[in-house]
Amino acid sequence: MGEMIRMTMDDGAEIAVYHARPTGERPEDRKGGLVLIQEIFGVTDHIRELCDDYAADGYEVLAPALFDREHPGFESDYSGPQFERAVELARKLHPFEQSLKDAQTCIDALKGKGPVFITGYCYGGSVAWRMAQISPDLAAASAYYGSLVPTQFADQAPACATIAHFGRFDGGIPMEGVDALIEKAHPTAQIFVYEAGHGFNSDRRKDYHEPSETLARERTLMLFKACGG
Repeated sequence: MGEMIRMTMDDGAEIAVYHARPTGERPEDRKGGLVLIQEIFGVTDHIRELCDDYAADGYEVLAPALFDREHPGFESDYSGPQFERAVELARKLHPFEQSLKDAQTCIDALKGKGPVFITGYCYGGSVAWRMAQISPDLAAASAYYGSLVPTQFADQAPACATIAHFGRFDGGIPMEGVDALIEKAHPTAQIFVYEAGHGFNSDRRKDYHEPSETLARERTLMLFKACGG
């Protein structure tokens, strides 16, 4: 359904972006724009499949390949040397602030056509939550198990309606931090905890949990619909 295109970012870099157009021929079939932010593994077949699924629900989706400056075309497995490279890219080589700027460039490309939403997974979950705090152009956000959300970005309330999804058995995101985030009681945010581990949304991963994946997606689509999607 989608295709890789090239887009110029704020720093002049041209990176790959997966673009999926909404299903339907009529303008009213388009529910809005969606920026979908990758895991540390790149714009993999899983991420492209998610984009296509949201396009089938009526959203025009852009998913930027965030690590294209440092490693063009990067796609990783979930273990071994490629996984180690993914961690290196996310934690050492690629500035998180650049990911935020790239997300905003994609938002800017969509915002003239209607409401814009954002979602992200793992690394992308942190990006999505942070963009909900700092971007004035989002209608709603859905952030999946972003490790930086409870550790670095918990204090500020999102500027738009936002939901965040965490797995109770996520070894990388202790529940103490999630509980503390819940206690903040931000009026624009709702935090959901699932009986699952990290990466429960991906059927490519060992912690995939279909009931949690289904419920989180339903909640995401309900939020987008309630906010104009």
